[in-house]
Amino acid sequence: MQGVNESVNIKSSSALRNSYNAISAYAKETQEPVFITVNGEGDGVFMSMDAYERREEVLKLREQILLAEEQRIYGAKTMSIAEAREALKKG
Repeated sequence: MQGVNESVNIKSSSALRNSYNAISAYAKETQEPVFITVNGEGDGVFMSMDAYERREEVLKLREQILLAEEQRIYGAKTMSIAEAREALKKG
């Protein structure tokens, strides 16, 4: 893709302004973020909505796993796989 740095995914804010469609298409195609700079300094991140939503889902899941693990470490009651299946069946 011409005009997009494929190896690092860093673009200036003026490139974003002047080549928005190309950068947006690149982000959608690769599902990778594009880092935006202003005067050579990092300023923001551009990513597709799909990539953002997927990232948010992963972060929420990691937070839930961390919370469950902390609760287990501090003595919260746990259940076996069979007990968990039975609880899910009951609903």
